[in-house]
Amino acid sequence: MEKFVINGGKPLHGEVTISGAKNAALAIIPAAILSEDICIIENLPTSISDVNYMMKTLRQIGAGVRLINNSTVEIDARHINSYIISHEITKHLRASYYFIGALLGRFGKAKVAMPGGCYLGPRPIDQHIKGFELLGANISIEDNAIVEATSEKLTGSPIYLDMVSVGATVNIMLAAVKASGLTVIENAAKEPHIVDLANFLNSMGADVRGAGTDVIKIRGVPQLHGCTYSIIPDQIEAGTYMVAAAASYGDVLVKNVIPKHLESISNKLIECGAIVEEYDDAVRVMLSRKPARCNIKTMPHPGFPTDMQPQMAVLLAIAEGTSIITESIWSNRFRYTEQLNRMGASISVDGQLAVVQGVETLKGAPVRADDLRAGAAMIIAGIAAKGTTEIEDIVHIDRGYEYVVEKFSAIGADIRRVYYPDSDALDTVG
Repeated sequence: MEKFVINGGKPLHGEVTISGAKNAALAIIPAAILSEDICIIENLPTSISDVNYMMKTLRQIGAGVRLINNSTVEIDARHINSYIISHEITKHLRASYYFIGALLGRFGKAKVAMPGGCYLGPRPIDQHIKGFELLGANISIEDNAIVEATSEKLTGSPIYLDMVSVGATVNIMLAAVKASGLTVIENAAKEPHIVDLANFLNSMGADVRGAGTDVIKIRGVPQLHGCTYSIIPDQIEAGTYMVAAAASYGDVLVKNVIPKHLESISNKLIECGAIVEEYDDAVRVMLSRKPARCNIKTMPHPGFPTDMQPQMAVLLAIAEGTSIITESIWSNRFRYTEQLNRMGASISVDGQLAVVQGVETLKGAPVRADDLRAGAAMIIAGIAAKGTTEIEDIVHIDRGYEYVVEKFSAIGADIRRVYYPDSDALDTVG
């Protein structure tokens, strides 16, 4: 097994380059199935485990996948010969359900085991199913574990999502691009990776308009061709390093970003007293005094992202005064607060509300990564804390952060990956 060991109390200084967006990659990789051709995807974060499992899934169903370099992959979808995705693959990541829409769009049928990934609360796919059915698919769920979708012909339809759902928006887009007629998705998600997916599909010859607004219109086309496409930078990875710079009282230039995508994060850092300078494709974050308190409510884009909530909580844990965090997306996102409290934070949780009373400093302790973004928060906490922090269950962190030890080390963090036998696991972290 592996853990991270961090000796904290050192301000971060220097430059860090952000990788391609994980969430965009997880939608675009299955979308390549729809081309029945060769696609070359650039700026792909190939070293993170979620992306690797997606590429393994493509190989499992007959696609050719070739790594051109560390961030470029060639996907040959011409010889895909299966529409079935097993639980052995899907248990590792939530985004595996995107193969339902992609396979349904290509073959008119899909059989995909229910997804895994971080447990942040129930992950119903009722809005996905609603969209597929309105497009003309028949959906059945076997033993609460396998989704089977079939359709002789998909036909465009108006689809209103009862709640804003990134996953449902992506899946319906994938199923609709080759359906006959016009599909209109209302109350659609507006995240940057939704726009990136639309741009990728359009690069293959699709007709998708309105991505980035709450109404997406898709006019079906009979076939798609291959393309070369570069994925957008990762908004959440960038935000993680921005908050780490502030929490460590550092000065970091975060490169290869789209500053517009980071506005909600930048605004909260500024509210906490940080200086945030924007450039064409970079942001610089500086903080030299104790952070000020602020309140956060997670919201769908362009609101404050739920995936940045745990990281921001670390900064608020050492801020002046009392801050309130309201989580409106996931029901189980506050599990990480127990770990922060081990490090001396003062956070109390009541349902979807967390009250963060700022303390003078955090102290190193043995903790665990309860999920991907909780793990990122533990790294920031370890960097900001006095003393040594050991983080277990780092497999979650490897799901979404590329070269995390190397990148943090390059800007001054004392962090290393340590291997240890199972028997040495710390009882104190369960």
